[in-house]
Amino acid sequence: MPVNYQDLYTRIKAIGAGTQERKKKKEDAQTQARELFAYFNSRLDDLRFKVDAAKAVDANVRCAYPLDESIASPYPLPDSPKAATLIAADGSQIFPDRHGPLQYYVINVGVIAMQVGSGSTPEVITETKLRLLEEFEDTFFSDSQVALQRDLAERTKLLEVAKKYKGTVISLTEGQLELWGAADNENSKDFEKSLKDYMDALKDMEKQNVITSGYVDKPGANWVVRLLEIAMIPQDELPNLNKYHPFLGVTDLWLFSKILGKHERSAVFKLQAKSAEKYQGSISIHFFYINVGDEKKPKIARVDVPLWVVNNRDALNNLHSALIEQAKIMGNEPFPYLLHRAHEIAVVTHKDKEEIDQMLAIEIRNNGGDVGEKSGKQSAKDLQGRTRR
Repeated sequence: MPVNYQDLYTRIKAIGAGTQERKKKKEDAQTQARELFAYFNSRLDDLRFKVDAAKAVDANVRCAYPLDESIASPYPLPDSPKAATLIAADGSQIFPDRHGPLQYYVINVGVIAMQVGSGSTPEVITETKLRLLEEFEDTFFSDSQVALQRDLAERTKLLEVAKKYKGTVISLTEGQLELWGAADNENSKDFEKSLKDYMDALKDMEKQNVITSGYVDKPGANWVVRLLEIAMIPQDELPNLNKYHPFLGVTDLWLFSKILGKHERSAVFKLQAKSAEKYQGSISIHFFYINVGDEKKPKIARVDVPLWVVNNRDALNNLHSALIEQAKIMGNEPFPYLLHRAHEIAVVTHKDKEEIDQMLAIEIRNNGGDVGEKSGKQSAKDLQGRTRR
């Protein structure tokens, strides 16, 4: 049956009717949040005490944890390094299609390395891996398992390329630094192994002095706003913290668009999260916000970094300036240019998948193997005239 537009229309009308009420409520919350942010600018001990108290009640609390920088103060753009090598990596994949005749997955990693100011042509590398599911003991692979392998492949390939360069080396990947997937019961064993390999790669990058970062464009996490909510809640109400959201609708993205001027960064925070506790010592996860736009049109991103980068002021400053220089290349839609190029290199298209399907099927048949059949569901979807997604 088609979409029930009457149901949709009724709901959309209700949403429209409540626009002004929601807007007023959101604006009031934004005003209060910004005032509280300014109030706690230098009251860092008070904030740390409240987060520690919240963590004692709920070990799963996830928020920003202030360090030693004033939290509501912007930090200006430092000077650019005289010479540096920037390396960006991105990954793409073909997920296993259990309805298709061929059961496999592909991970494609694109890396681009540029020596700033050298005049040299950037080095471009692509690494593609294909695995048949029948090669594994468990022939069921979830999308998250493949995503884990992709994230690990990005970091290990970055490390491999970085070892070829001397001097200041800055590595960029898109997305958070924390390897995601711990909550997925389907891949808990794979996650633990991938996590160990991933953390080993992070530690090796520290040993090689490769400045490591994860760039999150248009971030959706509101860790600093959650910090402010924790700061507000009365001590005796901490057991009800999960239900306490006075700043619902207020975002970190909005908050820092009002704080950060052109090319400025925020204070650095530690990520307080149970899942992040596995990243110990020098690779513990920290983050800051950065405005790669300007005052009139702020473009806020979050940058995840390990602790050793935070503690190395030159490394932090070099990363800050490199991200701004890269974003400026993209003009009116600022985004790190090398990350954009890495994505272009890595992306796997639907046409690529069709060609891989055909190549694999031909090779298997030529060697006396069986390709298998599509599921009935897939065959029905492939009938001419079927347009539903």
